[in-house]
Amino acid sequence: GTARWTDPGAVAAQEAQQARSSRAARPDLATARVLAPTRRPPQSGWRRLVYLLSGRLINPGESPADVRRRELTARVNRPLLGCYKIAILSLKGGVGKTTVTATLGATFASLRGDRVVAVDANPDRGTLSQKIPLETSATVRNLLRDAQRVRRYSDVRAYTSQGPSRLEVLASEQDPAVSEAFSEDDYRRTVTLLEHFYNIVLTDCGTGLMHSAMYGVLGLADQLIIVSSGSIDGARSASATMDWLDAHGHGDLVKNSVAVINCVHRSAGGVDLAKVAEHFAARCRTVARIPFDAHLEEGAEVDLDRLEPATRLALLELAAEVADAFEGPPA
Repeated sequence: GTARWTDPGAVAAQEAQQARSSRAARPDLATARVLAPTRRPPQSGWRRLVYLLSGRLINPGESPADVRRRELTARVNRPLLGCYKIAILSLKGGVGKTTVTATLGATFASLRGDRVVAVDANPDRGTLSQKIPLETSATVRNLLRDAQRVRRYSDVRAYTSQGPSRLEVLASEQDPAVSEAFSEDDYRRTVTLLEHFYNIVLTDCGTGLMHSAMYGVLGLADQLIIVSSGSIDGARSASATMDWLDAHGHGDLVKNSVAVINCVHRSAGGVDLAKVAEHFAARCRTVARIPFDAHLEEGAEVDLDRLEPATRLALLELAAEVADAFEGPPA
């Protein structure tokens, strides 16, 4: 095939990311031999208080929670070669699929050094663009119309909005008459354009599996995230999504997928979440749970700093699970 042009900025962002990862993986041996091993300073809790009050003289070391967060962050930063495409889907509305797209994207964007974009592929007035402050009224339609003029990252940036986490969002068309025409070909052209400039592309899919754009989404996806609510009804619906995918030749995507049990309501009404998780565990690579969070229930712009610590940790765990499947550069 012909050699494709890739934005030097995306390459530079990627190289910086790889340099960070390899530094983390291989500390300079000479330095390690000369210096006595020092304990990492604690990041939280009573340990941090002791450390700060003693003028940084008493270092009780990291707490198990700090160690866990650091290990998860290292997994989230797994280097990527090329562009990795993640599709987030659910047959059922109201399970927080768009919220999962926005919060997972924000988690990746805030921790990684490369570029992350989320695309709204909802054929019916998607709400992804409401999750971050709007910087432009441009939509995926405008980007496709002007595709010939898009040469560098700054050109694409005119069509996306960026949140405080650095996550960018490409909005869907808000006029139902126009948006219905977002086809498989449109989606493929969109991703072909974006993959020159971004290292991770997340797609927030509509609920209709038969919709034309969905064939493009599934044809290009490297990994699926299947979202279920914490209810039996939600679990059945997510299970039906997997059945459909299996029956249509996407069994490998299902096996490598991550099921997310998203607790969108304050109480799961006596549902045994462990049972729901067990049901998915047999079919996908892993199951993640996101607890109920009042900030996410608002349905407005997502600000990671306003989430409960348990929610942030759950998102960090989800991002690490997803990143475990990244194809890094050959070791």
